[in-house]
Amino acid sequence: MRLSFLGGAGEVTGSCTLVESGGARFLVDCGMFRGGHEAWAKNLAALAFDPGSLDFVLLTHAHIDHSGLLPRLAAAGYAGPIHVTTTTAELLEVMLLDSAHLQEKEADWRSRHRDARRQHPVTPLYTVSEARACLGQLHPVAYETEFHPHPAVSCRFRDAGHILGSAIVDARVRDGSRTHHVVFSGDLGQTANGMLPSPARIRNADVLLIESTYGNRLHKAPGETQAELVQAIGSTLARGNVIIPAFAVGRTQAVLYALAELARSGRLPPLRVFIDSPMAEKATLITRRHLELLTPPIRELDAWMRRDPAELQLRYTHDVEDSKALNQVRSGAVILSASGMCDAGRIKHHLRWNLPRSECAVLITGFQAEGTLGRRLVDGARSVRIFNDDIAVRAQLHTIGGLSAHADRDGLISWLQGFARAPARSFVVHGERETAFSFGDTLRRKLGWTGVDVPQRGDAYTIE
Repeated sequence: MRLSFLGGAGEVTGSCTLVESGGARFLVDCGMFRGGHEAWAKNLAALAFDPGSLDFVLLTHAHIDHSGLLPRLAAAGYAGPIHVTTTTAELLEVMLLDSAHLQEKEADWRSRHRDARRQHPVTPLYTVSEARACLGQLHPVAYETEFHPHPAVSCRFRDAGHILGSAIVDARVRDGSRTHHVVFSGDLGQTANGMLPSPARIRNADVLLIESTYGNRLHKAPGETQAELVQAIGSTLARGNVIIPAFAVGRTQAVLYALAELARSGRLPPLRVFIDSPMAEKATLITRRHLELLTPPIRELDAWMRRDPAELQLRYTHDVEDSKALNQVRSGAVILSASGMCDAGRIKHHLRWNLPRSECAVLITGFQAEGTLGRRLVDGARSVRIFNDDIAVRAQLHTIGGLSAHADRDGLISWLQGFARAPARSFVVHGERETAFSFGDTLRRKLGWTGVDVPQRGDAYTIE
């Protein structure tokens, strides 16, 4: 069996692993690269193999860094099934079409601002029509249901607790006379993080691919996170606005429920919360349709939100004019908008208008990859470039780590301690280079595991 790491190795975006074994050839994830000027070139150069030779694709979850190149894969010649959980299929209908719309807008902007003497017109990574066609290839499968995407492969999706529909891929791959038990962690959620159940435990694997996004750090305790939210929001709203960049799927809903809990408990006054992202609105509505997948305390909190809407006045902006109108709001608004790393979407407009105002606050609630606008803000930039303008950073910046949908170092270790024995081979993926190497050392030192590798993009390994 051969594993080729095409993305999400030594970095936190572009997750994509090619598996070749026993006559089967398939991908696990097909994600988009994000962050920095290099991302566009990486996405253009990705999928440097024959897509038509693939037998099937397995997807761990709907986040664009795991799913965002699926339409490009299909447009390049892949016509087979894309196996996903049932809820992931619902989310992808929103996310891939939105991503395609952004690709078209970005390509149009780049083409209009290019140097016509030296640069060719820019084409989108894929179009809305290509994304819509790709959706027809989705094959939804319920959690814990065994399925056989190929005569030599059997799989189950196990709940990863990361976002709605996220899955651990538990696969058995026949290679000649031998069968390899291969587990792909995908992105793992925090243990009992409040919104989703803890990640399903896995007892055994011959080969493990384990994410390491937060493999070198710990999240803040829930009580500390709540205190930080109370301080940051409570001290701001009387004079200015609170801007929260948030991924449309997962993070927006986690922040929303955290704010609702603080309003219900009286630790914050009644709040005006605007969700300024059509994709986040749709994802929130999907989440609230699937309360059976959430923890009992969140189901109870959601019921309270429906009973007492005045305590948390939730408003969605449905079009560009509604979004622009928020620029006229000078105080008292909590604005959640995508993207979570501040590199695209409507959040850039809100930062453009609110970053220069010292009476406002920006709350960073999730991981910010190298090269992104969000990372520059976290690193203390006093001025940033937005829409070709230099914008002074005077707003108060707060990093709220406890709302992450990822397990931290101890959460990852706790999940790994559920294995009855160490896998023969373990690959540390989906983490920035230094973080991944650090986490690999932790596995060797703390768990006593051998056979631990930290692949980089482009590396390939043969498993005997």
